Amino acid sequence: MKYLPWMSVMLVATHGLLGCSDASTSNANDGAAAGSATAAGSGNVAGEKSSTGGGSGNVAGKTSSDGGSASATAGSNAGGGGSAAVEAKDIVDTAVAAGSFKQLADALGKAGLVDALKGKGPFTVFAPTDDAFNAFEKANPGVLGKLSKAQLGDILKYHVVSGAAVESKDLKDEQVFVTLVGSPVLIDTTGGVKVADAKVTTADVMASNGVIHVIDKIILPPADDIVATAVAAGMFTKLAGALTAAKLVETLQGPGPFTVFAPTDDAFAKLAAVPIGAALKNVLLYHVVSGAVGSGDLKAGMVPTLLDGKSVTVDLKDGVKINASKVTAANIIAKNGVIHVVDTVLVPE
Repeated sequence: MKYLPWMSVMLVATHGLLGCSDASTSNANDGAAAGSATAAGSGNVAGEKSSTGGGSGNVAGKTSSDGGSASATAGSNAGGGGSAAVEAKDIVDTAVAAGSFKQLADALGKAGLVDALKGKGPFTVFAPTDDAFNAFEKANPGVLGKLSKAQLGDILKYHVVSGAAVESKDLKDEQVFVTLVGSPVLIDTTGGVKVADAKVTTADVMASNGVIHVIDKIILPPADDIVATAVAAGMFTKLAGALTAAKLVETLQGPGPFTVFAPTDDAFAKLAAVPIGAALKNVLLYHVVSGAVGSGDLKAGMVPTLLDGKSVTVDLKDGVKINASKVTAANIIAKNGVIHVVDTVLVPE
């Protein structure tokens, strides 16, 4: 299950780089816990290797001809006698040495992120080339140059996952990573590897503090939170009204990240009566999981929800089911989480 068609348009058309606030970086705090995937089985960002693979298609195992090797052997030193290992370059120096990331390196400097990406890491960086920057500039003349330091930083941090060096062999289809800016990004391995809508053209360029995957586009973090994304979709009017009645709008506008199993208007129509008061709030909390979990990260079994002491059951035998409700569309990426559309309202027992 991929993006709904309206989402791919909305992610670009409404993106805050055309008018976002400098305060948007405060949610990220330059990577506070940004690299760790939480909740239902997204262990990859925390540094674990996925046993299910998913594969990266034709880019798996490639190394960059530009990136340089991760280690080398020096010649004899001045005192004679033996050789010394040359220290591997960090992510920034590896990119600079490649020669095809001059604009990325310059942007990192302007955003004040060079020292961060020279840090211990590990990091996974989806690195747009100079050609990618040039293509963005052609399509959006002067936009990058007008961004504030904070706005530019948000875009660049959306290209970075902190806490793991994830190689291409460990990327899974419909997997979600929480980026350094705090927003999730979706992996698509259908016919190669895509990160959001950017193709990975060269994978697994190894650095001393992480790994670089070269991409052909600049990717933009989503501008809208979960509530605004649902409202814009037009098929969650009853859910939006219920969130307002239960006073949960501010909760789902918070930093998160969250995973929401969102019932459509048709799903609400199946109910004999919509709950009210505390019962309504409990029903809605039962649809929310802490952490950004893509459909490719879901594992069969019980998953705790925001309703204290209550879990939903994930069933992967025939598509994806949450309890008895079918997931009809998955991986709608919002600024603070992921939405999976379900066809039945989940009611806690």
